[in-house]
Amino acid sequence: MALFRYSRGAVPLLMSIPHVGTEIPEDIRTRLTPPALALEDTDWHLDRLYGFAGGLGLSILQARTSRYVIDLNRPPDDEPLYPGARNTELVPLTTFGEEAIYKEGAVPDAAEVAARRARFWQPYHDRLAAELAALRERHGLAVLFDCHSIKSEVPRFFEGVLPDFNLGTADGESCDPSLRDRLAAALAAHDRYSLAVDGRFKGGYITRRYGRPAEGVHAFQLELALKTYMDETPPFALREELARQLRPALQDMLAAALAWAGSQAG
Repeated sequence: MALFRYSRGAVPLLMSIPHVGTEIPEDIRTRLTPPALALEDTDWHLDRLYGFAGGLGLSILQARTSRYVIDLNRPPDDEPLYPGARNTELVPLTTFGEEAIYKEGAVPDAAEVAARRARFWQPYHDRLAAELAALRERHGLAVLFDCHSIKSEVPRFFEGVLPDFNLGTADGESCDPSLRDRLAAALAAHDRYSLAVDGRFKGGYITRRYGRPAEGVHAFQLELALKTYMDETPPFALREELARQLRPALQDMLAAALAWAGSQAG
């Protein structure tokens, strides 16, 4: 099966959507528990929510495989992203709600994890790296937007209610500070939504790995609270009336990124 979808744009901005996939190979699916088969931790509907992005000229790399097969936003050596905090693995063993993903006796061993890394993780990252290099070659720089969403309340990871917009730049290390400032200002202008910058979600592996401002690649992540555009409970339906209200903020954020990139090229 195809592991991802890719569409090439005309501007120096690449959008990565690593957790929107829902496909699971049958040999893995038969070993999953009922809670896992609900795919509750999917970044639901982001391809539809950002359906306007292609029209802005963005390139888009979108995973098709579920994060329960392998997490494309985790390091290949499975080092924790947030030392001392609760983390999930390269091949997750529990849901965000701390329910078992695998039936008893069916947990993947180290050899299977390595095989999945080669089969699913590596091709996505090879393509991501290649497209960023191509953008930098064509435009003189590349901007990577790593696109995510999450339930507004996940006690495993944070106390209370998560802000609506969670902009992450690895504490300012994954992109130029002026880009972070423009992105934050664009989102803050939509004051019906709450905003955190480099708070609990500072950017995952993709943002931290590929964001190399000194080398002309600037990366940022937006972790969006699901409640801003959809139902957070099964069947996880997109609520188009909420999505319509939200899209102007997302469009302004991407417009700010493009304007910044244009100012650098000029």
